[in-house]
Amino acid sequence: MNRRFAAHLDTLFACRACPNVAGTPVTGAVWNARVMLVGQAPGPREAGEGRPFAYTAGKRLFSWFADHLGITESDFRANVHIAAVIRCFPGRDEKAGGDRVPDAEEIARCGAHLDVELKLIKPELVIAVGTLAAKQLVGESELKKVVGRVHRVKRAGHTFDVVVLPHPSGRSTWTNKPENAALMKESFRLIGERWAPMSSRAKRSGVEGSPASREAGDPSTRSARLG
Repeated sequence: MNRRFAAHLDTLFACRACPNVAGTPVTGAVWNARVMLVGQAPGPREAGEGRPFAYTAGKRLFSWFADHLGITESDFRANVHIAAVIRCFPGRDEKAGGDRVPDAEEIARCGAHLDVELKLIKPELVIAVGTLAAKQLVGESELKKVVGRVHRVKRAGHTFDVVVLPHPSGRSTWTNKPENAALMKESFRLIGERWAPMSSRAKRSGVEGSPASREAGDPSTRSARLG
């Protein structure tokens, strides 16, 4: 693994900068990825599991990739660096129910970790999942305005494409409307257009599914830092 990336992971997993979050940082690290996914925040059990999208939302997310693009969960985790707007579970919102929305200071603190990853990985494509990730990456949180389009974004000195997906939470009914489902389908078409050439280049260069990639994405190699 790249030494600078390994040093970044040490810093990330040691971070305890936000006093109101629960648990410890979670990231699906793939140092040589060409694609990044940025979610909103891990759920209450992901830190113990050692990987993001480990439960219900993850099952739905990976079923989308399998159904639309034929990409399995194992292939996705081996080749995509999975980050989030914040890397720790934000805690429950006792008044509104559900998970608490991270505040601006928490987003800014964790945004610094994301910026480091964008500089080091230099992804060609970033998949933003949910309204919070869309807001941070493309500046707009209304899904109808951002899903089904390619957004050209410059952040942390790097320019890349962003495609937005709705959040796969079971609480979300956004995709129940046919017009919204059509937008999501278009997002997957756009992801597929970019995924295939990147996969071909990775296979030719011997990067895709490499031991270093699998090691970086394997939660067992990060357990000491996640504990």
